[in-house]
Amino acid sequence: MTAATPPLPRKALTPTGLQSRAMLTRRRAISAGATSVVYLGLLGWLGSILSVGGWSVIDALIFACFAIAAPWSVLGVWNAAVGFWLLHGARDPMERVAPFAAAGDKPTPLGVDVAVLMTLRNEDPARAFARLQTVKDSVDATGEGARFGWFVLSDSDDPAVAREEEAEFARWRARAGSDAARISYRRRDDNEGFKAGNLRDFGRRWGPAYEFMIPLDADSLMDGPTILRLTRIGQAYPRLGILQSLVVGAPSTSAFARIFQFGMRHGMRPYTMGSAWWAGDCGPFWGHNALVRIRPFLEACDLPTLPGGPPLGGPILSHDQIEAALMRRAGFEARVLPVECGSYEDNPPTLPEFTRRDLRWCQGNLQYLKLVGLPGLLPMSRFQLVWAIMMFVGVPAWTLIILLCALKPLDGKDLSVFPAASAAGLYVVFLLMYLAPKLAGFLDIALTPGGLKRYGGAARFTLGCLTELAFSFLLGASTTLRTSLFIVGLLFGQSVVWSGQARDVHALSLSFASRGLWPQTLFGCFVIGCAAWLAPALIALSLPLTLGYLVAIPFAMLTASPASGRGLARLGLCAIPEEITRPAILDLLDAALDGDRIEHAGAAVKETNIDVEAI
Repeated sequence: MTAATPPLPRKALTPTGLQSRAMLTRRRAISAGATSVVYLGLLGWLGSILSVGGWSVIDALIFACFAIAAPWSVLGVWNAAVGFWLLHGARDPMERVAPFAAAGDKPTPLGVDVAVLMTLRNEDPARAFARLQTVKDSVDATGEGARFGWFVLSDSDDPAVAREEEAEFARWRARAGSDAARISYRRRDDNEGFKAGNLRDFGRRWGPAYEFMIPLDADSLMDGPTILRLTRIGQAYPRLGILQSLVVGAPSTSAFARIFQFGMRHGMRPYTMGSAWWAGDCGPFWGHNALVRIRPFLEACDLPTLPGGPPLGGPILSHDQIEAALMRRAGFEARVLPVECGSYEDNPPTLPEFTRRDLRWCQGNLQYLKLVGLPGLLPMSRFQLVWAIMMFVGVPAWTLIILLCALKPLDGKDLSVFPAASAAGLYVVFLLMYLAPKLAGFLDIALTPGGLKRYGGAARFTLGCLTELAFSFLLGASTTLRTSLFIVGLLFGQSVVWSGQARDVHALSLSFASRGLWPQTLFGCFVIGCAAWLAPALIALSLPLTLGYLVAIPFAMLTASPASGRGLARLGLCAIPEEITRPAILDLLDAALDGDRIEHAGAAVKETNIDVEAI
């Protein structure tokens, strides 16, 4: 009989006592070592290709851009590989990655109060209120509704939108009966601090009455069992500061959103499992659909106003990851629950709306350049900030590589000695690395018992995968050039404006699409034109990366077309599990939206009758 292993001293564990600090350090060292070996190997491979015949200026620029851009893809491969191993090769993967998760499965009565809050700025009020009411109905159905308060926190500065918000709030309270006291609405006169300032204002006014808050965006949706699961986990571990749910896209009638979220859905599962394996207690925060402990959030996560003016100074646009870093600095863990649950969001319905959101994230993440040196941050938290910056810094580097490769025949070197086979090999290897999270996700579904059935069967799933792969290349070209131009614009003071987004399906006219996407078309024509003139053999090889520039305008119009979305839905192409087996929360939302439309129609009829009587 062997003696039991003595427990580790408290200081050797993470703040919740869930994991050994030494174990997480080993995992991070393994991850850093593995990715460094691959990264340096790729740099060596590229250097051996470019150095043939001596280095030219173009060669040096290609090498430098690759060195900047490659780390994101290399770590993506590692996360996907680790996540896939955890899901299909490891024993008890949740115990390895999220040992806290078991606490959420116990039917423990809630002993804490939770504020569920939705932040708005010039959004469709009826749409947003219907979502929050649906979340409330789902929580109430669990029998724990008395523990929850409901808040609509508006930063809207459009008078018409503000009036409609007030009307929607009045209608909701009128229907709520005895629950009306648990429902609150507040609109600020300004947008100081953007969303982070909105949450901060909530904390000062109402925060002390609650242990946790669950922030939601205008397109968020969470079901009651998921909210209770997160709350029970947070209740069980007092040093858990942020618990991020794995947010997935809700079913959409937009072709763009439908195809995009089909790919994201698969890639996120192994990727998030893999990253959580080594990130551990210094995990991500995405700003919504998460459980946040209010007291340390208010005491430790107050965001500084950055020195200087926009675009990189002033209030911070991307508040979430820096708040996670500050929460961890205060001695509370930030974790992610890396499993699919009833936590949803709507993805942008068109390419222009997708780009608008991406540019706001880009500017916000680049503001972290002024925050990486904050004193007291843990090394892992500091790395998360650097990684958020690199997510966008690498984009213009990739764009420049494509341009430089088209111009390379002009560098004066003898092309007859160029190692074309080695270059083609590196190109193919890197394309596969770029696709690794998606491919791991596709394989994960195929190998999971019942996985293919959840997506409508093997044939539909395979066609959906092929469609999404083509879509991702076309989307990548359009968005990377726009982001590259935006980053250049930041150097000259260009800045985004924080406002509402168009979240419903709508078509794009040719003139509108052309105004926004002519730079992509022009860039594509130039790159393909250079290749046709200097090295025609490169055209076909480059199409996965360059075709998206040429077809950006029709691509945007086709994927925005309501008819395209209806066609994909009829075929069951790129369907997600919630479309095959519809969860109750989506039926509740449909009922809320239908009821709101009927109520609005009744109000319109009543107004018409009044007008007629007045005449």
